[in-house]
Amino acid sequence: MPTIFTADGTEIFYKDWGAGQPIVFSHGWPLSADDWDAQLMFFLLHGYRVIAHDRRGHGRSAQTADGHDMDHYADDLAALTAHLDLHDAVHVGHSTGGGEVAHYLARHGESRAAKAVLISSVPPLMVQTDANPGGLPKSVFDGFQEQTAKHRSKFYRELASGPFYGFNRPGVEASEAIIENWWRQGMTGGAKAHYDGIVAFSQFDFTEDLKQISIPVLVMHGDDDQIVPYADSGPLSAKLVKNGTLKTYEGFPHGMPTTQAEVINADLLAFIQT
Repeated sequence: MPTIFTADGTEIFYKDWGAGQPIVFSHGWPLSADDWDAQLMFFLLHGYRVIAHDRRGHGRSAQTADGHDMDHYADDLAALTAHLDLHDAVHVGHSTGGGEVAHYLARHGESRAAKAVLISSVPPLMVQTDANPGGLPKSVFDGFQEQTAKHRSKFYRELASGPFYGFNRPGVEASEAIIENWWRQGMTGGAKAHYDGIVAFSQFDFTEDLKQISIPVLVMHGDDDQIVPYADSGPLSAKLVKNGTLKTYEGFPHGMPTTQAEVINADLLAFIQT
């Protein structure tokens, strides 16, 4: 398996297929690079070089006890881009991965990047604070941590079969294969990484990061996102970046890169080719 070792000795697994302009995909919590299969194959067949890594503690990367925070996530992504000597890269992040992309660009600069895409992403800030009254109460994320610590397998099954893909909505037919694949990815990772990662994606404020980003950014968000509510995320992120475009998807769920891959891939391709 292709891997790199970061500055603190953590082994990170990655996929690197094809040639051409690189597109780098950062996955959401608590999944792995496999969550991008529909995008990896689509863009590979369209002549791009596609790269996706398993975040530390997730998938096939090392299950470290520590380092499950946005600084380490961004630094690990920087280590990967440097190792592969990527230039003119398009960075695409879903959910927590969108936060990873935003923090990477702000923390490590844009010299290797051409464009960025934030899909159903956690920025600017998920948790409710005095400055962010539209956020979700901290008790919601405390509950996530409790369920991850006590009965992770059951919790993951409930997330995948319910709000993540909108399978709990009337008239939406659930896909057992999609549910099982989500559960498989989640259970491959480490409980400690996932537990700590909840704090990372919910409490980190990306506002200043977003303000620093000057490359073109496409913000894609479904207005029926039950995991990262639309009103306090997508529109705000698109306004904070210097060169942002918001694309809103009526009725699409959080996991729309999987359930609505055909639409998402076509819009991604159009943005990259512009």
